[in-house]
Amino acid sequence: MTTRKGRLHAAVALACLIGVASPAMAQDATDALLLKLKEKGILSDDEYQALLARKATAPATTVSADSQGQAAPAAAAAALDDKKLVRAMDSGIGMRVGDVNIGFSGSINGFYVHDSGGSTAANRQVTGGVATLGPKSSSVRNGLLPGFFKINVTTQQAGWDVGAHFGFYPGINSVNGVGGANSAGNPVALATAGIDFRQTYLTFGKPNIGEFKIGRDIGLFASEAILNDITLLSVGGTGGNAAPSNTSLGRIGLGYIYTDFQPQITYTTPKIGGFQASVGVFQPLVTIGNSEVNKNPGFQGKVTYDFTSDKFTGHLWAGGITQKHDGLAGSPSYTGSAFDVGAKLGYAGFSLLGYYYDGKGVGTTGLFILSTDAAGRKRKSNGWYAQAAYTIDKFTVAGSYGVSHLSLAKGEVNPLLLDDNSSWVGQVRYGLTPWVTLISEYVHTKSTAHGPNSANSDALATGAILFF
Repeated sequence: MTTRKGRLHAAVALACLIGVASPAMAQDATDALLLKLKEKGILSDDEYQALLARKATAPATTVSADSQGQAAPAAAAAALDDKKLVRAMDSGIGMRVGDVNIGFSGSINGFYVHDSGGSTAANRQVTGGVATLGPKSSSVRNGLLPGFFKINVTTQQAGWDVGAHFGFYPGINSVNGVGGANSAGNPVALATAGIDFRQTYLTFGKPNIGEFKIGRDIGLFASEAILNDITLLSVGGTGGNAAPSNTSLGRIGLGYIYTDFQPQITYTTPKIGGFQASVGVFQPLVTIGNSEVNKNPGFQGKVTYDFTSDKFTGHLWAGGITQKHDGLAGSPSYTGSAFDVGAKLGYAGFSLLGYYYDGKGVGTTGLFILSTDAAGRKRKSNGWYAQAAYTIDKFTVAGSYGVSHLSLAKGEVNPLLLDDNSSWVGQVRYGLTPWVTLISEYVHTKSTAHGPNSANSDALATGAILFF
């Protein structure tokens, strides 16, 4: 006949066995067993309470796989559940679904702009000029950026980093829709804004190989000029204010040519030290005003170098573009090409930037706009801008000056053609929150022709931009 001590040991062993064999049910099963033993008189009240206290303080046990690998199905089920798991990303806004990252980013801006245009008299007309002509005007409008909403879906498959990227750029201003989402403004009742779907591209790459990009995205030539321009956050040149489109000019045509968002296949190297290079083949663009179809693609490239030393930082770049244009209706074929260089240096709260471009047959303001005369002869163009900024706490004071020059083609006589577009910009920014920045600026724009004509305009802008 077993002693009370022996029964107690048996009860403890049985309770522990249940806890090991059925970990998911251990809590309820063990409590029920001890209560049953107490009710049958096997355990006294003191023994019952002692065992409950012992179980509560005992460490949790785990189940190991036996020689037949019985834990494998459970492990496989856990891995499958992990594939379906939805959780927050480690950084940024988005979520991780299994092994796929879905990230979101965006921006919204709006500005009140008062523009004092120049006279519309005959001696103020400049072909290709960007200074505003006409009476004073007021608007509530977008700046150089419309709004944007980006979706990036990235993962790793077969050892490759893979991504799908989409960028929607909606504006706040109503447009007439003739010529695209950023067409001329149409501020009348019942009108609508446009959505510029600028970005849709795929990427794949490896850290030791680099990255390939296929689709529509920002170009390489002159991209650094606009991405480092202070007017990217504001208005800059209005480009017309009485009936604004969804974008202003910023410093486009006032120190650099607009890089544009273009169909492309590009390759970017891994970063070696501070160096990185990109090269790509691009959809050929036609010359504005000439609808020739080009059988040869365009090519663009860019190299950058970044460095940091204590409080001193530097970002240097150089780029280039070339594209052959087929002649039409007796016009000769020509090749438009250009290069650009720039540097942005910073120390503590100070930053300085210098930029220069030079080309033949690439035009001004936008790629291949006014790039040739009516006979198909190339025009030379060049430009530059300088910029300075100082930030203390949440305040930034910044200013810039830039000019874009367009030469006459050899033998061309055209006194109304643009010679120079230039502008001064003074800007003050205040970081209200990590997302919201308040901005005010003054802009003076001047356009001069190869003849005696010239035009001036002045604009004041104040508003805010949000990034998330």
